[in-house]
Amino acid sequence: MYALFHLIAFRGLRRGEACEQKWTDANLDAGLITVAKQLVVDGWEVYEDDPKTDAGARTIALDSDTVQALKRHRAQQDEDRKEWENAWVETGRVFTKENGEMLHPGNVTRRFIELYKEIDLPPVRLHDLRHGAATLAHAAGADLKDIQEMLGHSSITITADTYTSLLPEADLAITEAAARLVPRARGTSENTASEAAEELDGAKYPDPESVPDDADPLGGTSEINSPSAHAPLTQTAPDEESEAE
Repeated sequence: MYALFHLIAFRGLRRGEACEQKWTDANLDAGLITVAKQLVVDGWEVYEDDPKTDAGARTIALDSDTVQALKRHRAQQDEDRKEWENAWVETGRVFTKENGEMLHPGNVTRRFIELYKEIDLPPVRLHDLRHGAATLAHAAGADLKDIQEMLGHSSITITADTYTSLLPEADLAITEAAARLVPRARGTSENTASEAAEELDGAKYPDPESVPDDADPLGGTSEINSPSAHAPLTQTAPDEESEAE
C-alpha cells in the first residue's frame, strides 16, 4: 500500500478516491491522474459512487516522485497478475489486494493504524495525510485556489479554514521575507552624530554676523508689517487614505 499512502500524502486524494482509482484514468507519462469515481463505505458495505462534490471530479498533476512510485507499483502488480494466473481478479483498479480484488477502504485505514503503531508514531488518521498534502502545497507556494482544485473542494472557504496550517519552517521563511522588504536604516557613526549635534547647536544659537540687522540675535520675533503676517494659521489635515492604510 506504499504507493497508495504516498499518493494521498502528496496529492491529497480522499481514501475512497484512491481506492477506486483506475489505471484508465492515470496517464503516468504525462504525470496526470483523473479522479472520476470513489468508493463509499456504508456500514461495512462498499459501493462505487460519484465524487463527494461536483468539484471532486478533477485532474491532478503528479510530481516526479509520485509518478515513479506509481510506476513501481504497476510493475509489482503485473508480477502479481502473472503469479496468480487465472485466479487473478481483474478490476482495473490501481490499488488492489495481491490477487487483484478490490481493497476495502476500511481495511486500508486499519493497515495504516497498524503501521504507525509498529513504528511508534503518535496517533494520526489516514485522512490527516490529506491535510498534510494541503499544507505542503501551501508551503511550496500554491495559493488557496490551486489547493482547492487539488483537493476537490466545493468551496474555497473549506480549504482556507480547515486544510491549511502553515508549516513552522514556511512561517519563518515568510516572516524573514517580509522583514527584508523594509529598508534598514544605516547606523549613525560618532562623527556623524557630533556633526548633527553641532548643526542643532548652531541652529539654536546662530552666529551674530549671520543675523539680519532687524532681527533679534536671541531668536525673538519682531513684528513684520506684511499681509502674510496677518494670515490665519492653518493645519493641514492628514490624508485619510494614508491613515486608513
